[in-house]
Amino acid sequence: MANFDLMRQLARTKGGKIFLLVMDGLGGLPMTPNGLTELETAKTPNMDRLAKEGSLGATIPVRRGITPGSGPAHLGLFGYDPVEYQIGRGILSALGVGLDVKTGDVAARGNFCTVDENGIVTDRRAGRIATDKAMERVEILRQIQIPGVEVEVEIEKEYRFVVVMRGESLSHHLADTDPQVEGKKPFPVAPLQQDPTTARTVRLFEQWVDEAFKRLQGHEPANGVLLRGFATDPNLPKYNDVYKLNAACVAVYPMYKGVSQLVGMQIIDTQGLETPAEEFGKVAEIWKDFDFVFCHIKKTDSYAEDGKFDEKVHLIEQVDAALPTILDLKPDVVMITGDHSTPAKLKSHSWHPVPLLLWAPATHMPDHAEAFGERACYNGALGQLPAYDVMQLALAHALRLDKFGA
Repeated sequence: MANFDLMRQLARTKGGKIFLLVMDGLGGLPMTPNGLTELETAKTPNMDRLAKEGSLGATIPVRRGITPGSGPAHLGLFGYDPVEYQIGRGILSALGVGLDVKTGDVAARGNFCTVDENGIVTDRRAGRIATDKAMERVEILRQIQIPGVEVEVEIEKEYRFVVVMRGESLSHHLADTDPQVEGKKPFPVAPLQQDPTTARTVRLFEQWVDEAFKRLQGHEPANGVLLRGFATDPNLPKYNDVYKLNAACVAVYPMYKGVSQLVGMQIIDTQGLETPAEEFGKVAEIWKDFDFVFCHIKKTDSYAEDGKFDEKVHLIEQVDAALPTILDLKPDVVMITGDHSTPAKLKSHSWHPVPLLLWAPATHMPDHAEAFGERACYNGALGQLPAYDVMQLALAHALRLDKFGA
C-alpha cells in the first residue's frame, strides 16, 4: 500500500526531472495463439533502444485478476492505492471539463447511447457521435430543471458528457445506470446505501434521467443516456505536499485532466492538439517550468475497444516516432507504460499486467531486454509490481528520496 506519510518524510524538493508517458490501454494480447501483441507488433526503434538501455517490468493496476476502470488505473500510477482511494468517474470528468465540484455536490459521467423502441440499448456509445453533434444533445439536456437542486451539464468529448447536481443533502452513493453491454435496458438509478439522503438523491436523478429520455426521443443515434461513476470531491493528498513535486499534466481528454487536477497537477492547455507529436511539442514548451510531467495518449485505448488491432499498432508507432522530442529535453527519468491493458482481441479493458519501461541513465540497472513488449516486460528486472509503486521508483531514480532510517 502507498504510504504518503513516508513519502512526505523522505521526498526532497530538489532532484532530477521525471517524464511519465501513459499510452492508455497499452497492454494487449495476440490475435492468434502464436502471434504478437499490438506493442510487440509495432515498430518502435526508440522505445526498443530505451528498453535495451533501461529496465522493464509490468504493473498490476489494482490487484491481480481485477479489471480496472481508467480512473482507478491512473490513480494507481500516480501512487494512490485505488482500493483505498475509490473515486467515481464523475468527479474526474467534471473537473476535466472545468466544472466546479465541491464536497457535497454529485457528479456523474454520462454516455449518450442508442436505445430501440423497447428501451434496449443497441449502442452504448451512440455510434461514437461527433462532439459537435453531441453538443446539440447537451443543449437539450440543459433545459431540464429539477425542483430543489441546480443541475449543470457539459460536453466531455464525442459521446461523453458530465452532469453535476448541487443542493442540500445530496449523496454520491448511487449505482451506475450503464449496463456496460448492449442488449439490456439501462439500469434504474439505485442506492448503494440505505439512508434518507441517498434515497432523496436517487429520486432527483430518477427525475432527471426520465426527463432526459423523453427529450431525446427522435434524436437518434443519441436518444438515451447512461450514467456512471457518481462521485464528489474526495480531497486527495496533493503531489506538491506528498512528493514535493511541481507537476504538470498534458492530456487531450478531459477525464485525465480531472484525475490529474485531483492530485494537484497543473493542467496545461491542449486545445487543438490531436497527435502524439503535438502533445510532445507541448511538453517541450513547458518542460523547464516543472519537475514532473505526465503525458497521456488516449487513442491506443479507443482503437482497442473497437477491436482495431492495426490502428492501435500504428498509433504506438506514431508515439515512438515522436519520442525524440522528449529525449532531446534530457529528462533524468522516463517511465513509459499504460494505465491498464486493453487488448483489441477482447475489445475491452482487461486484468492483464501492463508493460512498464524505466529509463534513467544515471541510476538504472539494465536488464537483458532487446525490445519493449509484453513478454520482455514479464521477464524484466523490475518484475511485476503494484502500479502505486511506480511513483516511488520514479522519485528514487530521480534522486528525490532521502534514506530511510539511520
